[in-house]
Amino acid sequence: MIKAKHLKKVYKTGELDLEVIKDFSLDISKGEFISLIGPSGSGKSTVLNMLGCLDTPTEGSLNINGEEITSLDKTKLANFRGLHIGFIFQSFNLIPVLSVYENIEYPLIMIQNLPEEQRKERVLNLLNEVGMLDQKDKFPEQISGGQKQRVAIARALVTNPAIVFADEPTANLDSKTANSVIELMQKIQKEHNTTFVFATHDEKIVSKVNRLISIVDGNITEDRKVLRGTSNE
Repeated sequence: MIKAKHLKKVYKTGELDLEVIKDFSLDISKGEFISLIGPSGSGKSTVLNMLGCLDTPTEGSLNINGEEITSLDKTKLANFRGLHIGFIFQSFNLIPVLSVYENIEYPLIMIQNLPEEQRKERVLNLLNEVGMLDQKDKFPEQISGGQKQRVAIARALVTNPAIVFADEPTANLDSKTANSVIELMQKIQKEHNTTFVFATHDEKIVSKVNRLISIVDGNITEDRKVLRGTSNE
């Protein structure tokens, strides 16, 4: 599903080139539940943004679902991202003038153009799943940080994306809410064979994934599959 080969990312800082990702290669299969781990500044978020088509590599090849991403212009890249990818941001990125309901519905109107009844059913189901049904008419400024994150997660899932990238998705949630959100993502992964790729320090997520990829200084230092028991999975 995802084939990244020799990705490199260099940022210009004045006259200096800052090489954040040096030589990153990774294959991800459909339906995997993966976490990128590593210390702050290791390059996890940069890798996540490149794989999620929010940022473009300076060098290398990135193929997703048979499409060479590095050959797409900005418009085609945005369309591809909207059809195939969901992204959960640590900073929420909700639209302040839209209600909770409208924020979740927005991708279904702008990207998939679903009929109103289908949109309503899908949005209300997700609102219920993330415990925000009673807050659906409020605006982002009227809800807490944890509630905003739940809305952001629902928005990322509403299009039924093949791949969901999540940058510290439980960072602003209490333990109970975080566990319920992780269970929801596991349920979606199992029922729809959705691929989930996290960048996180949260042990609650790390303890649930089936593959751990350690990144230090822009390089993979370990890539290992994790066998989980079946009693609680």
